[in-house]
Amino acid sequence: MGFSMLQLFLLGALGPRLVDELEVSATLLGLTTTVGFGTAAVLSPVSGRLVDRTGPRRALVALLLVTTAALALIAVAPGAGVLLVAVALGGLPQALANPATNKAVLAAVAPARRGAVTGMKQSGVQLGAFAAGLPLTALAADIGWRGAVWAAAAAAAAVALWAARSLPADPPPPAGAPAAPLLPRGHVAWLAAFSLLLGAGIASVNTYLALFGVRELGMGPTPAGALVAVLGVAGIAGRVGWSRTARPGRAEWLPGGLAAGAVGAALLLAAAVYAAPLAWAAAVGVGVFAVSGNAVSMVLVMQRAVAGRAGQDSALVAAGFFAGFAVGPPLFGLLAEAGRYGAGWLLVAAEFAAAAAVAIAWAVRDHRRTAETPA
Repeated sequence: MGFSMLQLFLLGALGPRLVDELEVSATLLGLTTTVGFGTAAVLSPVSGRLVDRTGPRRALVALLLVTTAALALIAVAPGAGVLLVAVALGGLPQALANPATNKAVLAAVAPARRGAVTGMKQSGVQLGAFAAGLPLTALAADIGWRGAVWAAAAAAAAVALWAARSLPADPPPPAGAPAAPLLPRGHVAWLAAFSLLLGAGIASVNTYLALFGVRELGMGPTPAGALVAVLGVAGIAGRVGWSRTARPGRAEWLPGGLAAGAVGAALLLAAAVYAAPLAWAAAVGVGVFAVSGNAVSMVLVMQRAVAGRAGQDSALVAAGFFAGFAVGPPLFGLLAEAGRYGAGWLLVAAEFAAAAAVAIAWAVRDHRRTAETPA
């Protein structure tokens, strides 16, 4: 999970250096996120079917090898064109990550422990954010940003080799299983809509937080990258903690509450324009609330998945999340290009508020339907 999105976290954390060396504008930096997650959103429905048929080990090895290739392309990129190709290639690992890891959890973990384990594995994404924001940013200060990206590519290749040798063999593909739908239905559709709105806000924070620190708050590139690392650490703690509490009957209400908390974090970022230290508290809030909402939605998918459909249901919800990641940064980038970061963070707050409204509406509807169902 950490490697599946590492290339995008690196582009965000190394954004100040890329903007200067490759003459990448703030708007184009946001477009890299759009290309990566747009590709992931398009591929997700097909990737879910693929994982259900081939098994998680093959999918995870493929994920890591493609990640290695995408990172290598970033390391040699002479300009924005190759960056866009690299992040488009990186859309495939993103599309495979949730269905493959969710299938692995369902196969290997007892039901009572699945919430906690899901939170831990979802926190791998934030471990990637931490790695991009602190150790790799610090390494870039010593050996250059290209050397730091090469180090990340080598690590992905090493983990791919380990996965091919060490993970349990995949089961044979199911025979005669009906084709899963390519469009979300029922609770999957509600969770996909929630994820789209949540993802739009999170992606804007991931992409522009470091640049905001440099251009608006007067930070150097390394402290600004540390803001991304703080968000990553908070996201790890939040995903593990909230997923542990996501038991049936309670889990349905958590996404709305977490999105509401994320609204407050986004408002703190807007206020940081006038009081810079608030940016650190805001980064913690985005991690604890917004980032954790995605992990809880995956717990809900696994709790309600029909047998043999966990990969496809996970992929459809992830497609909504990725679509949000594709939409959010370009909208924010227009405001960032004009130096209107405060307005950009207010836009993020509105996206989180809309996500909260969708999640609460679904939870109320689900609760009423459950209450009306005869025992």
